[in-house]
Amino acid sequence: MGILDKLASSLGRRDEVPNQELANLIVSKKDKAAIQELVDNLANKSKDIQHDCIKVLYEVGEQAPTLIAGHVTTFVDLLDSKNNRLQWGAMTALYTITSEKPAVVYAALPTIIASADKGSVITRDYAVNILIKLCAEKQYAGDAFSLLIEQLLNSPANQLPMYAENTVPIIHDKNKALFVKTLTSRLDDIEKDSKRTWVEKVIKRVSSK
Repeated sequence: MGILDKLASSLGRRDEVPNQELANLIVSKKDKAAIQELVDNLANKSKDIQHDCIKVLYEVGEQAPTLIAGHVTTFVDLLDSKNNRLQWGAMTALYTITSEKPAVVYAALPTIIASADKGSVITRDYAVNILIKLCAEKQYAGDAFSLLIEQLLNSPANQLPMYAENTVPIIHDKNKALFVKTLTSRLDDIEKDSKRTWVEKVIKRVSSK
């Protein structure tokens, strides 16, 4: 049975288990040929196969980012796809390999941010997570943090608490004040009490660090 034959759509399945199992198999075998076949089929005429391939690729990336890191430019190119599933799947894949290819991901930030601003919630979520990862890379931290602050200022209020929480690990004495100021400026935008309280707790926790 070939790689494509093991995809969920090829098996007539509507769940993601076959794709997850295939990712596990590829990781266990460090099967770079299988990775290449999946990448090649991101342009398959069947959208179901395209979707399954990107799913397997980012599942592999979560476990073994080095296996897909060599295809970073392919994922960047897919950010301009009109296929929403490929777009946010590519952003997810890029997130998994940011620490492996920080220079390439950093260079692609204009495309990443543009995609986040016009894309789905998931696309934005992973773009923010990419910025947070880049903030942990000394040479890219300054620019990445500035872009992250822009996202915190302009993100949907519903997403802000999660973004704030995820950002905490990269907050330090030099960027703390701006982070707190940014979150404080957004409090009135948050209508749901539980979410506003969440952000307030983040502010309090960071302020006491």
